[in-house]
Formats: sequence, C-alpha cells, structure tokens
Amino acid sequence: MTLKLAIVGAGGRMGRQLIQAVQAAEGVELGATFERKGSSLIGADAGELAGLGELGIKVAEDLAAEKDKFDIIIDFTRPEGSLEHIKFCVSNNKKLILGTTGFDDAGKQAIGKAAEKTAIVFASNYSVGVNLVFKLLEKAAKVMGDYSDIEIIEAHHRHKVDAPSGTALSMGEHIAKTLGRDLKVNGVFSREGITGERKRTDIGFSTIRAADVVGEHTVWFADIGERVEISHKASSRMTFANGAVRAAKWLANKQIGLFDMTDVLDLNNL
Repeated sequence: MTLKLAIVGAGGRMGRQLIQAVQAAEGVELGATFERKGSSLIGADAGELAGLGELGIKVAEDLAAEKDKFDIIIDFTRPEGSLEHIKFCVSNNKKLILGTTGFDDAGKQAIGKAAEKTAIVFASNYSVGVNLVFKLLEKAAKVMGDYSDIEIIEAHHRHKVDAPSGTALSMGEHIAKTLGRDLKVNGVFSREGITGERKRTDIGFSTIRAADVVGEHTVWFADIGERVEISHKASSRMTFANGAVRAAKWLANKQIGLFDMTDVLDLNNL
C-alpha cells in the first residue's frame, strides 16, 4: 500500500519544496496539504503552489476533516503550530516527521512525551550530508576537543527567525556530549565589549543572516599552529525535503518512539 503524506505549511518555502519532493519520490503520494487558518492560500491547488501544475489536492486548514487522507505529517513550521500538530498526531494515530526548530525545553519535553504514543522523527536538519557531519564532529572532538578552541559559524537567509540555527545547536550538542560538557554551561552565544579571555571549555557560536543563503555551517577545531574545519553548505532546500521524505518511508514501519536522522541513516553503525 502506498504511503500517504500530508504537508503542513504547504505555502512556505519548505512546504513547496516538500510537495515537489513527494511528487518525485517512489512509494509515497501526497495525500493532503495544509496552511494556517485564515491563510489566503486555503483552497489553492497544491501542485500549482509548487509549480507542478494542477494535482487536484486543495490546501486545507482543518487536519481533522482530512485525517483519512494521510498516514504521516511532515512539519517544518513554527514551534507553536507544531505543538498543536503533535497533539493531533497522538489523538489520531498519525506519525510525524518534525523539522521545526526553536523549541524551548517544555516543547522538547512535549515531543518526547508524544513519542511514547506515536512514532516521530525529530531532527534539526534532514540533509544526509549534515547528519554525516554530526558523526565527523564527534570523531574530531574525540581527537582534538580537549586541547583546541571550538567555534561554530552558521549563515542563513534573512527570513530565518531563530538563532543560532537548530543545526548549529545540534552540532554543539554532539560536540559537548562527546566531551562530557553541557552546552547550556559551555555554549557562548554572543560576544561584545570586554569579554575576558576565552575559556578552554567554551563552545562558541557566530551567526550570519543575509539575503538568500540556504544554510552554511562550519566548525573550527583550532590549536596554535593548525586548524581543522568541518563544513557543510546547502545550495537548495530540496536536500532537506528529500531527506524528510526518506525519513517518512523509514518511519512507516515504526509504531512508537522518538528517532532522528542518525537512526534513519543508520550512522551509528559506521
């Protein structure tokens, strides 16, 4: 049986890319698309939105009214909306691919609680390359982390509303966990004025917001006399959309649990 997917936030930049990715993928089909209540896009054809021509799937606003048309929701929206979508999934036995970033601790706890009743893939970044970078960072941290200065530099488009990016934070978390540090204690998210000398255990973050940058991340492991840089640059959101569809296919056979792209890509067995 073909896996049916729903896309929330269908009219956004990622939403349109997700529609394209679903239409291009084998073994899945677009079951429904949604936008927030009151959106001017309600009733529009999803295919027309994504530049694919008419698909006969209208953008809707009520998930409950369309619930028989899909098995899994793909959500790259905002935390406040995603938390409502999570509640819907739990109540209606739907699974979730969650790419929203910017959750606070309470939001993350709600995601974990929901995963006790349904299956969720929750990742800050669905790019295969970025998730490979997470593993490379762990390896580099084991070798250089105790004696080098670690800095994370990220750049995104001017419309991104959270900083640092969820991907940059995930990079920091992978490094901190490997080194037995706590990012809440050792993360340095801004520097201004007389900051004092850098601490050896700091994990620094620098943020750039400009024009139409899709997403760029670089991590420095810097020692006196040499520096190792591990970088990833995305030139198209389609890499994230394709990764999300791949995750949905993988999640189809899971009943409950909280997973990430490390699980989807089986990176722990590298």
